[in-house]
Amino acid sequence: MTTNFDYLKQEPKFSTFADTAIAAEKIILLDPSACIINCRRAMEFAVKWMYSVDSSLVMPWQDTLVSLMNTEEFRDIVGNDIWRRMDFIRRVGNNAVHTGKKVTEEQATLCLENLYIFMDFVACCYATEYEQGTFNPELLKETPAETVPVVAVPDIDLEALMAENAALKAELTARREEKQQTYVPKPLDISEYKTRKIYID
Repeated sequence: MTTNFDYLKQEPKFSTFADTAIAAEKIILLDPSACIINCRRAMEFAVKWMYSVDSSLVMPWQDTLVSLMNTEEFRDIVGNDIWRRMDFIRRVGNNAVHTGKKVTEEQATLCLENLYIFMDFVACCYATEYEQGTFNPELLKETPAETVPVVAVPDIDLEALMAENAALKAELTARREEKQQTYVPKPLDISEYKTRKIYID
């Protein structure tokens, strides 16, 4: 089964979050709630990875996702549009985990699309080879051949990740500063009624 996130596997340095993103998409038809939870986890892993490789990002006093996303430096790097998409994943993910509120396939699809756009930005800024892509919703209709197991992914040890990526920091920060200028934003259009309703709900 092909997914929108398969391209991440071409970059070994993205291994901390690639599999979780792929797993999120594979499970959408079977379990939208698990899909959303995996979207949030993949995003959190990618955010922590960014902190470990980018010297412009200074660790806040807490390493929770909401703290990491809300530093001025992080918001400056990703920009307002991508930040709003990420905040949607975080909020819907929190609902799926903590409130037990029923989530819809529509919400899960929007989470995957928002995750794709964030990952595309990460790839543009930090990948060795980057090719701009677009999210293909048709791939979500592929029913997995067998039930996809939800893999229990251990939390990321941020200190270990920092140590592991220390040598890459200067190179990847410089690459991001250069490539960030070339990124083509994909504006969030919430004028459409259906999308706006999902965001408000």
